[in-house]
Amino acid sequence: MKRIQPIVEGHGDVKAVPILLRRLRNEAQAFDVEINEPIRRKYSELITHTGIQKAVELALLQPDCTAILLIFDCEDFCPKDFAPKLLSWAKAAARSKPCEVVLAYREYETWFLAAIESLRGKYGIPLDATPLDNPESRRDAKGALEEYMARGSSYDETVDQPRFSAAFDMGLAYRRSRSFRKLVKAFGIFISAGDGQISVWPPAQWTQDA
Repeated sequence: MKRIQPIVEGHGDVKAVPILLRRLRNEAQAFDVEINEPIRRKYSELITHTGIQKAVELALLQPDCTAILLIFDCEDFCPKDFAPKLLSWAKAAARSKPCEVVLAYREYETWFLAAIESLRGKYGIPLDATPLDNPESRRDAKGALEEYMARGSSYDETVDQPRFSAAFDMGLAYRRSRSFRKLVKAFGIFISAGDGQISVWPPAQWTQDA
């Protein structure tokens, strides 16, 4: 049995990230993978060498931890420029454990925007919701989701993030969001580690026109 230990930033992430990772696990049919309850740390801690080191060291103490995933928003930082440094710090602290850093660009909710039509008719998203041309170019993804919602509705991170995570089309998000593809790639690394075997990852239908 493999256990992925997530490290996250937001209160909504604590519930949402395990839901999303279990969906990826089920899609991969990697049923020997379990997801531990996330460790939550402040953004200011996750972008420093000492903060990442302490978070990863805590992850190593969790029951049967076999892999570590740091996943949080990068806001206006470019993941391509910022992530390699964070990853080097995290891997050094993780020692022999597989460890990956995924920065959602710009926010976790950007992945919902990338697949907005799959949420039509759910949780306040109207039936005529039209996807943005470039969802990752939009700052304040939470605000963008609220713009889709009916007047008077608001996006509640702790309520909506988990249920949107359970419902959005991951294939659409994969094709439209580079940072979501990074998450999918990281998950593939985890499930292939050691004696893990997976025939096709990501699913072939996700990669069409990617």
